[in-house]
Amino acid sequence: MSTNKQPLPEVVSSEAWKSALDQLLIKEKELTRARDALNAERRRLPMMKVAKDYIFQGELGQVSLLDLFEGRRQLIVYHFMFAPEWKAGCDGCSWAVDAMTHPAHLHARDTTLVLVSRAPREKLMQYWSRMGWSNPLPWYSSYGSDFNVDFGATTDHGERHGVSVFLRDGNDIYRTYYTGARGVEYLGSLWTYLDLTPFGRQETWEDSPEGWPQTEPYVWNRRHDEYGD
Repeated sequence: MSTNKQPLPEVVSSEAWKSALDQLLIKEKELTRARDALNAERRRLPMMKVAKDYIFQGELGQVSLLDLFEGRRQLIVYHFMFAPEWKAGCDGCSWAVDAMTHPAHLHARDTTLVLVSRAPREKLMQYWSRMGWSNPLPWYSSYGSDFNVDFGATTDHGERHGVSVFLRDGNDIYRTYYTGARGVEYLGSLWTYLDLTPFGRQETWEDSPEGWPQTEPYVWNRRHDEYGD
């Protein structure tokens, strides 16, 4: 009979536990400050103009990359791995969608979040129904377009997941940021998505370039059904 026990953390007194926790919190605060500094550096990245036209299939039919912004200044595209010949979408990308925030909070910061995949629109909607997703996130098909190839989501080695960020100035579109692989692991809350954008969370405590849109923290956020138009 096996006597192996499941390994567990060490059991200590309340004083020792509090001391260990306080030491860890020091490191966690250092990590938070380092992440804030990295986000500030990201907001100062240069950007690249998107000169090519791309066509997608969405709920209302054929649309352009500019249409994906839905009139907002910033656009986050999650490159969801779903090749045309696949029977189902990527399991890891499905995890990411399971964790995605309600888009109303991003909209309140002039930011749109969408999914883009190469599979035909009909396949995307069938999979959406299978997953039972209720989050009103737009999912566009780039089938027949160069979009996935041009933005690194489809390579000679196949599909790749990732996130591209775009900024709109009038009708001109610029790519400001991209991350893939483990760079998408921490995404899920509205804060982590906003941190990827050139304008960030748009709060006064942030280290942002002069003239960036900002408000005081904790005064703009609402429940997702309270923003109105």
